Amino acid sequence: MNIQIKTSGGIVQLPIETKLLADRKIFIQGEINHDSAVEFVKQLLILCKEDKEVPIDILINSPGGEITAGLLMYDVLQSCKTPIRMFCLGSAYSMAALIFASGKHGCRYMLEHSEVMLHEPLLGNRVGGNASSIKSISESLMDTRRKINKILALHTSKTEAEVEQATAFDHYFCPNEAIAFGLADAIADFTTIMEG
Repeated sequence: MNIQIKTSGGIVQLPIETKLLADRKIFIQGEINHDSAVEFVKQLLILCKEDKEVPIDILINSPGGEITAGLLMYDVLQSCKTPIRMFCLGSAYSMAALIFASGKHGCRYMLEHSEVMLHEPLLGNRVGGNASSIKSISESLMDTRRKINKILALHTSKTEAEVEQATAFDHYFCPNEAIAFGLADAIADFTTIMEG
């Protein structure tokens, strides 16, 4: 989708993504995978290099996705020195919930009817192979679960045991529940996003 922008040289058409990026807004939408994670990192690099002081808004509406891709995004965000505001615009599930919750405390906003969902890591592919292979896959999955629960505990101020209990099944949080659990900080409206 293109939008028209009035410039000194006349009216030009720009892709809406270009205009939003110029306004320092990055979207995490759809499934998180290798390609979307790399695209996210590219956009973040551009904005951080452009200006380290002006905040960046990250707007999330995602069902989650691949753990390794999500952890790449998490690592980049944690080492980013530029101020970042997180917004949940509908749903932040699974890895998207982890990315949202990992935002700076006081800067994690949810729209009134959005929701966050946590659960244990899932096997993405059909399990097959010999007993040793299956045992190795199981151990790796348990290690990943511990790693994710540790990250969530860090950003929610809950114990790892409390996080493990909350992630033992698909646990959906409305904004008030997410705030109480430490996943979010405040309920925002569209004006808050526009003012950034």
